[in-house]
Amino acid sequence: MAGFDPPTRCPWCGTDPLYVSYHDDEWGRPERDPRKLFELLILESFQAGLAWITILRKRDGFRAAFQGFDPALLATWGEPEVQRLLANPAIVRHRGKIEGTIRGAQAFLWIEAAQGFSPFLWSFVNGQTLQRHAKTMSDIPGHSPESLAMSKALKREGFNFVGPTITYAFMQAAGLVNDHLVTCLARERQT
Repeated sequence: MAGFDPPTRCPWCGTDPLYVSYHDDEWGRPERDPRKLFELLILESFQAGLAWITILRKRDGFRAAFQGFDPALLATWGEPEVQRLLANPAIVRHRGKIEGTIRGAQAFLWIEAAQGFSPFLWSFVNGQTLQRHAKTMSDIPGHSPESLAMSKALKREGFNFVGPTITYAFMQAAGLVNDHLVTCLARERQT
């Protein structure tokens, strides 16, 4: 049909099968499970300064090393576990990020008990996915007022490596914001 452009994928995922699968089946889907949100936030914090594909390729290694991202368990860890993780090639070995994960688990437990981790995070978008209508990648911001507010709140609670760019990437991944391009085949599945 003349003038019809078939749907395509967001170009950031390229053609790598792992990245394509992540784009099509996970990225941008609204997530409300607190443990899954915690895992995703921690993985995004490890991504700081790296490409997301690096973290994605190591995700299974992270899950094993951090024992399923169980916040109650991680909150009890100390220097022996930090040393063990620093020697583990299956993850990104960064002392500050590892120690930050332990502090983040402690913060998660406090937030979960006080108001629920999922409601806390979703409150920055009034409980509903923000629908962006980007036509090109250059239309997508690197951060937003919501990600700045989330960043500040998470830091107050004890998280680190959660600047506004990281929290925006987290919001995109967890479906708090829908940044699939308007031409993307996965856009409408993000509900």
